[in-house]
Amino acid sequence: MGEHLIKMPDVGEGIAEAELVEWHVKVGDLVREDAVLAAVMTDKATVEIPSPVDGEILWLGAEIGDVVAIGSPLIRLKVEGEDSISSERSQNEKATEPPVRTGEIEAQADGAVKVSDAIVERQAKSTPPQPVEKLPAPPVRMHRAPVTRAEGDKPVASPAVRLRAREAGVDLRQVPGSGPAGRITHEDLDAFFAHGRQVAKAPGLSQNTSVEHVKVIGLRRKIAEKMAIAKSRIPHITYVEEVDVTALEDLRATLNANKRADRAKLTLLPFLMRAMVRAIAEQPHLNAIYDDDAGVVHQHGGVHIGIATQTGSGLMVPVVKHAEGRDLWECAAELNRLAEAAKSGLATREELSGSTITITSLGAMGGIVTTPVINYPEVAIIGVNKMVVRPVWDGSTFIPRKMMNLSSSFDHRIIDGWDAAVFVQRIKVLLETPAMIFVEA
Repeated sequence: MGEHLIKMPDVGEGIAEAELVEWHVKVGDLVREDAVLAAVMTDKATVEIPSPVDGEILWLGAEIGDVVAIGSPLIRLKVEGEDSISSERSQNEKATEPPVRTGEIEAQADGAVKVSDAIVERQAKSTPPQPVEKLPAPPVRMHRAPVTRAEGDKPVASPAVRLRAREAGVDLRQVPGSGPAGRITHEDLDAFFAHGRQVAKAPGLSQNTSVEHVKVIGLRRKIAEKMAIAKSRIPHITYVEEVDVTALEDLRATLNANKRADRAKLTLLPFLMRAMVRAIAEQPHLNAIYDDDAGVVHQHGGVHIGIATQTGSGLMVPVVKHAEGRDLWECAAELNRLAEAAKSGLATREELSGSTITITSLGAMGGIVTTPVINYPEVAIIGVNKMVVRPVWDGSTFIPRKMMNLSSSFDHRIIDGWDAAVFVQRIKVLLETPAMIFVEA
């Protein structure tokens, strides 16, 4: 018998560390080759780590939410055959060695990585591996009997299990957990579904004194970090203007009614994207990235429009590249493709980066006015509020018109209030007279 060490793999060019967002195994599990062991996240991409061998999980080197350096020890397995880590243990890398975290490694002249004294002091000797029986043919996972929690105890589960339960409308307090300390696993949810869901008793007017402590990890943590940077480094100026989109909605309905079967259905956003392209041609400094550390504004010729998209995992911003080179239908098709990729978790890093200006819209829930946060390090973001029918005075009588507000924010270090107003007013004119979007000046 021997042991096999799995280290944090290289998950992308230039990536030095990744955040552990989910364990699929626990100590004592028997796993087969290619079974998924864990999931890690870097930037906005989630990567699964498979097992390269059959074996038994002996040690897990990180907790959910830990940021682990590439190449750090992550998992040890008991395997048949030669010991793949005996030479490492002979050099004081003991069995319970925690992963090398960011800030705990020192680069040496020969390119090697040295574990700091603080890490070595935390090492502890492990019990020598004992012989185990040969793995059975089918995948087997050691599963504890379900644990029933006392009333008032909060359920313990991974973010993925909580998300699955929430989407299924299941109260996790009703689900017995078979993991350590009663932790609820995916298998526990499967068993719960198989035996039929139970309906929670109505709480009536009884007091609820429970407090759930949810660790901010993965995409939510990255969103929080980016929003904090944007608000702390960018002095925002927000400009709100109402737009009469009655003519645009009539045109949109006509185009959709007569479109080819192979074309995507038009929403308001493709029209807004084309209006932004026309307005940016007159004010190119709004289509820019501000490197405030270097004191340089990178003004782009290509208009790469980020579309803030709400997904089950959180807010993502897929990017429609080169909107200036796409017509109305092409903008609609690309927008639909990217939104679906983001919501299904299949969007690539390239599709989620490289924007030069962003649109944010909450659709029917867009409210009357919003104060959107700029997608750092851009200098402008256009916010779309909900569309409503309101009576508008035309000089002789009130007539019903479809009205919508644009709430847009700008980096006041780069964009003056006057320029912001000119930009939004130009978009307003184009949307209120949509034929102008298609007419070349």
